[in-house]
Amino acid sequence: MKNLLYIFLFLTGSIFAQENTASKKDLKVGVVLSGGGAKGLAHIGALKKIDEAGIRVDYIAGTSMGAIIGSLYAAGYTPHQLDSIFRETNFNTLIQDDLPRSVKTFYERKDSERYTLTLPFDDFKLSFPSGLSKGQNLYNLLSQLTAHVNNIQQFENLPIPFFCIGTNMETGEAVILENGSLAQAVSASGAIPTLFSPVEIEGKLMTDGGIANNYPIEELKSRGVDFIIGVDVQDSLVDRKKLQSVFEIMTQVNNFRTIEAMKEKREKTDLYIKPDIIDFSVLSFEKGSKIIEKGEEAADKKIQELKAIAAQQNPQKYEVRKPVILQDSIYIHQIEIVGNHNYPRNYIRGKLKLETQRLTSYQDLNRGINTLSATGNFKRVEYSLVPNAKNTYNLRLRVTENKNNTYLRLGLHYDELFRSAALVNLTKKSLFLTNDIISLDFIAGDNFRYDFQYYIDKGNYWSIGVNSRVSQFNKDVDFDFLKQNSTIGDYNVNKVELENFDFTNQIYAETFFLKFFKLGLGAEHKYSKVETETIIDQEADEQLPFTILEQSNVFSALGYLEYDTYDNSYFPSKGIHFRGDFNLYLFDSRSTFNFSEFSIAKGTVGYAFSPLPKVSTRLQTETGFRVGNNDMSFLNFSLGGYGNLPINNIVQFYGYDFFTITGDSYIKGLIDIDYEFIKKNHLIASYNIANVDDDLYKTGEWFSSPDFTGFALGYGLETILGPVELKYTYSPERGESEWFFALGYYF
Repeated sequence: MKNLLYIFLFLTGSIFAQENTASKKDLKVGVVLSGGGAKGLAHIGALKKIDEAGIRVDYIAGTSMGAIIGSLYAAGYTPHQLDSIFRETNFNTLIQDDLPRSVKTFYERKDSERYTLTLPFDDFKLSFPSGLSKGQNLYNLLSQLTAHVNNIQQFENLPIPFFCIGTNMETGEAVILENGSLAQAVSASGAIPTLFSPVEIEGKLMTDGGIANNYPIEELKSRGVDFIIGVDVQDSLVDRKKLQSVFEIMTQVNNFRTIEAMKEKREKTDLYIKPDIIDFSVLSFEKGSKIIEKGEEAADKKIQELKAIAAQQNPQKYEVRKPVILQDSIYIHQIEIVGNHNYPRNYIRGKLKLETQRLTSYQDLNRGINTLSATGNFKRVEYSLVPNAKNTYNLRLRVTENKNNTYLRLGLHYDELFRSAALVNLTKKSLFLTNDIISLDFIAGDNFRYDFQYYIDKGNYWSIGVNSRVSQFNKDVDFDFLKQNSTIGDYNVNKVELENFDFTNQIYAETFFLKFFKLGLGAEHKYSKVETETIIDQEADEQLPFTILEQSNVFSALGYLEYDTYDNSYFPSKGIHFRGDFNLYLFDSRSTFNFSEFSIAKGTVGYAFSPLPKVSTRLQTETGFRVGNNDMSFLNFSLGGYGNLPINNIVQFYGYDFFTITGDSYIKGLIDIDYEFIKKNHLIASYNIANVDDDLYKTGEWFSSPDFTGFALGYGLETILGPVELKYTYSPERGESEWFFALGYYF
């Protein structure tokens, strides 16, 4: 009987305790994260403390950067994972859509390394891009990070229910984004005006949600949460000293409204966290570590209140967050393409270079997406992974074709050979065919030039091109150079002004074995004239008549082979570059010399690597030789000078001025040590050697100790105009130095 009484009391006590626990209210907590650009990285620090306090977040909402951080937290990432992700992210690459050189074709590389500014010019009406960036890199990153929840279309079904805010560009109204593609929705919410182009979602053009609602607390309250924790990283107003750019002024104007709106929104926030980030701007991504720390500090001051909130939640419903395990590859079953009208499926698949029915790394997937984006034919390339049976996926690609097909492009350049030059280019795509490009460069300055190109891009098949260009320059050269390369008599002069005119036309076909490897064959016509009218006989004290030193009109067959994996054309830190060219000159007309068939071959091989952080080493060797006719002197190889776009067989060589060393064959070696002491600032030490002579390979002198050497010490800066370089060079055998200055992309 006594034992039965103990059992009765135990059972009734247990039942009473369970009823007491059940009757206790379980606090439903929501978190709202404001927009603020780089300042939004403070959200990561605040979420660390929220997790540390043991709070179960039941709903999360965000705008702009708050949407980016909030969506990843809702998708299951721990705050410490978010910290690692954003510390390793290159935000300059994200913002600028700085697509790596490796995803561009040879033609696209030439464009990106030639023009400073590109503007839409359809119907001869100049317009401006809708943003500095299409946001492709940001979208790719978010797509990869959210791939594990890609099959969740309703954001309320994420590990933590979530929504974000976008702004309808046409109406200015706030739009709640809570279904569809998570990566697309968050990209739209974070599309900061002037930095990122708007994103189209279900027929609506969306931009940064902060314009309409930068702190969506009312919308979060309507989701049935009991308690809201708000983290506010919005800008405060700044004085005139900090209003130095258009972007800063626009941000200040937008802040008038958001700061006023926050007065009421703050009162509705149950626990308000405001990190001290006044010393940072919306673009201070390089100071991300300190911003994250500021978020931790602000939330740590509220740690006791945070723990009190956790105490009001049912501990049985709290689950310790486990890190998301990122997949590095997926099995693609098939590829679906939607949204294409002008560009056929085969063209898109050819650019993607992704195989189906096999495992594909995310690295290769992103490279394929970026390769397609780099063509400039698509405003946006988006994708989703639709799961099939047995862990396979269909890659569903949605492309938005670029309606602009005419562009005005501009550039500036200066070097010691062509002197000052301003470039105006007109480019039109799809003129006769969907995949053709016509481009015309007008180059005005000290020397007029032009470059016309028509190209039919056939992808993996043989592409066809036509090129016509004129190059000309004037240059003071030693009289010994003229005596060596012409039949001019002997005069008592030191230097003369050389006038060089070159008119070259080519038709060619080229194909690609790999993305980085191309082979081309074609035909070339070249008209050139070299003259001078500045020879003054000092003994007779009179100027000699106008003199044509050499004139030619020659026709040749050509071939070339190129392999290029350099990560940067001007300051490579890794990769290999090989280029080989061959011309067989078959016949001529109107030449000033006795023509007979001859050929010229030349090649260069370069290798770049980084033995130490911030230090790059570049090794290069090159050679060239002529077989046959020796009368056409001005197609000989000429070494000297620096900073110009190569023309004919002019070869850069430190320690010597242009047109100092000449011969019909040469071999050269070069080593550069590049120290990037500050990002995009380079100190470069160089050493080059060469042997140059007629019939160099017949005499065996190519293998002897070098006859010509030169040192260089230079500074290089990567700018929006292209590289800016200053070189001091010295030749030991001459005992003299030369300075070279170059500004802007070569053209």
